[in-house]
Amino acid sequence: MFLHNKRLQYTVRVAQPNPGLANLLLEQFGGAQGELAAASRYFTQALAEEDPGRKDLLMDIATEELSHLEIVGSIIVMLNKGAKGQLAEGVEEEGELYRAINGAGNDSHITSLLYGAGAPLTNSAGVPWSAAYVDTIGEPTADMRSNIAAEARAKIVYERLMNLTDDPGVKEALGFLMTREIAHQLSFEKALHSIQPNFPQGKLPGIPEFTNKYFNMSGEPNVRGPWNEGGEWEYVESPEPAVDGGDGLATVNLSPEDRDVLEAMKTRTASDPSSEPITGADLGSGFVQGKDA
Repeated sequence: MFLHNKRLQYTVRVAQPNPGLANLLLEQFGGAQGELAAASRYFTQALAEEDPGRKDLLMDIATEELSHLEIVGSIIVMLNKGAKGQLAEGVEEEGELYRAINGAGNDSHITSLLYGAGAPLTNSAGVPWSAAYVDTIGEPTADMRSNIAAEARAKIVYERLMNLTDDPGVKEALGFLMTREIAHQLSFEKALHSIQPNFPQGKLPGIPEFTNKYFNMSGEPNVRGPWNEGGEWEYVESPEPAVDGGDGLATVNLSPEDRDVLEAMKTRTASDPSSEPITGADLGSGFVQGKDA
């Protein structure tokens, strides 16, 4: 059960309207790294979680992410307040109004025109929010790693947004949201490592002969480091095809009936390498059989 508290988790103080910044902030509202995506990811994970501790953790953070969605949406709406009134009441000449809501070459006029200067569930390019942003796989050791990465990406987006504004109130609110991404990363990391063992993910171990083998697939120069040398690593300088020892070809066992049908299809669709057909491209180019048409 959810109960809405009418007060925000963090106070929003916007110094002055800025439709362009509002449009960029949509990344954290309806974008791939945004708060709705995070809330949806953790909420659905929590519903399926069997461990009571992780279930509480996921539900707590999912709920907090919804509060962050409210903060971001409130900032967006506050930044659009001026444009909202001007657009609705038409108090400026058309050209001046367009310039006011268009800002310095951004697309905030689209948000203002289509959504009434509100906070739509789109990213800053107007792409609608998608459940495809929720990348849950249903295995805690994999999902926790994905959650850590999601929080890290969100932190970076908040950093970039903070670099785009000198509004102290907006900067403070974004700084709070950025910091909470760090806190969530820590919680998810602790939850991950409370599962032992947690690598490799899932139940099945890897095939021993390939688990600690590194194939140099990019040629010279061969940069070495802890990701491919020392300890358990076996480094293969020049890997050959078919590392399993087979011939590297794809085969399938077919019934005699299937083999006959396949051979008939191959015969019917076979290419004639000796042919020199005149094609539409030849006709369009003005040359036919090597002569001017």
